[in-house]
Amino acid sequence: MRNIMKNISVSAFINTLFALVLSLLITALFLFISWDKEKQKKDEIIRYKLISNILLSTAQLNTKEEDKKKFYQDFHVKPVALNENRLLILSKGTVIFGGESVYGRMQIFAIGENKYIYLKRYGYNLMLKDMQPQSLRVQITILIALLIAILFIFLYVAIIRKLTPLKELNRQIEEFVQGNMNIKITQKSNDEIGKIAQSFDNAIHHIRTLLDSKNLFMRNMMHELKTPITRGRIATEMVEDGIGKETLIRAFERMNELIQELAHVERLTTQDFQPLMRETTLKNIIDNSIALLLSNKDKLNLHIEDTTITTDSKLLALAVKNLLDNASKYGEEETTVIAKRESIQVISIGNSLEHPLSYYLEPFTQEEKRNSGFGLGLYIVYNIVERLKYQLNYFHKNGNNIFELKL
Repeated sequence: MRNIMKNISVSAFINTLFALVLSLLITALFLFISWDKEKQKKDEIIRYKLISNILLSTAQLNTKEEDKKKFYQDFHVKPVALNENRLLILSKGTVIFGGESVYGRMQIFAIGENKYIYLKRYGYNLMLKDMQPQSLRVQITILIALLIAILFIFLYVAIIRKLTPLKELNRQIEEFVQGNMNIKITQKSNDEIGKIAQSFDNAIHHIRTLLDSKNLFMRNMMHELKTPITRGRIATEMVEDGIGKETLIRAFERMNELIQELAHVERLTTQDFQPLMRETTLKNIIDNSIALLLSNKDKLNLHIEDTTITTDSKLLALAVKNLLDNASKYGEEETTVIAKRESIQVISIGNSLEHPLSYYLEPFTQEEKRNSGFGLGLYIVYNIVERLKYQLNYFHKNGNNIFELKL
C-alpha cells in the first residue's frame, strides 16, 4: 500500500480522493433518505393509531362539536363529507395500512400524495383527511448535500487549477532532460510552485553557463595544445635516433591521442549533437574501426556477417575501435570480432573485470595503470551507445572477456 501511494501521481491522488468523498457523500445521502422514509412511515402509523383509538373510544360519548374541532385542529385532520368523495376514496384508494383493536377497525387509504383515515365501529364510521404538512427534512438534507457537493467541486477545480503550473513545469523539465538547453521556465507566481520554477530556471541558466564554459575551455585547450605538439613533433625529427627520440615521439603521440579522445568526448556530450543515420554494411563498419586502430592490427580474428544496417557509421566504427583497442591492451593473444545484424562482439582472452561494468563507464578509469590509454575508451563507447540507442553488455565466459554492442 505504501509503495502504491508513493508511485501514484498527485493528480491521480486528488482525483481518487475527491471521487471517494463524493461517493461517500452520495451513499450517505441515499442511506439517510431511505432511513428517514422508514422512520416517517412508522411515525405516521403510530399517529394514525393514536387518532383512531381516541376517536373510536369516544365515538358513543357524543363529544361536543367544539371539542371535535379542537381535536381535528390539534391532530391536523379534516373530516370527509358523507358523499361520493368518500365512495371514490374507498373504491379508488390504496390501502397502505389496516388494523383492528378493541375499539373498532381502522384503514389508511392513499390517493396520490393524500392520505385518509377510515374508522368503523358498530355502525359508526368516519373518514378523515390527513392535513399534516409534509416533513421538509429530506428536502433540507438534499439541499445541504448539494451545497457540500458544490463546495467540494469548487475545491477540486481550485486545486486542479493550482496544480496546472506544476504539470507545465514537469513538461518543461522533461524537455530539458531530453536535451533542450534553451528551455525557459515561464511560470511566475509567489507560491511554492512559482519558487520551485524560479529555482529550476536559475539552475538551468547555471548549467548552461557551465556547459558553455566547459565547451569553450575544451576547444581552446585542444587548439592551444595542437600547435606546440605539432612543433615538438617536427623538432623531434631533428634529434638523433635513439631511446630519447623514441620516448619523445611516443610522448607527443600520446598527447595527440589524448586530444583526439577529448575531441570525441566533447562532440558526443554536446546536447544538440544528433547521429547521422545511414544504411551501411557491417564489413564497412569493421574496416573503418580497424583503420582507426593505433595498436597491433595483425592479431584480429574476424567473423563478419554479410548484411546491412542503418546507423551512424562513423560513431559505431569509433565505438568498435575503442573496444578493439581495449582488447589489445588488456587481453592476451588475438582478439576475435563477431559481427551480426543483431550485435557486434569483441572477444579477448583474459581475467574477468574486477569491478562492475558501470565503474569503467566513468571517464579516466582503468583496470590497472598502463603505459598507454587514458581511461576514456569505454566512456566514449557508452556515450555512443546512448546516442545510437544501443546497449553495451559485458560478460566473462570460458576465460574470455566479451564486450557486446546490442544493435
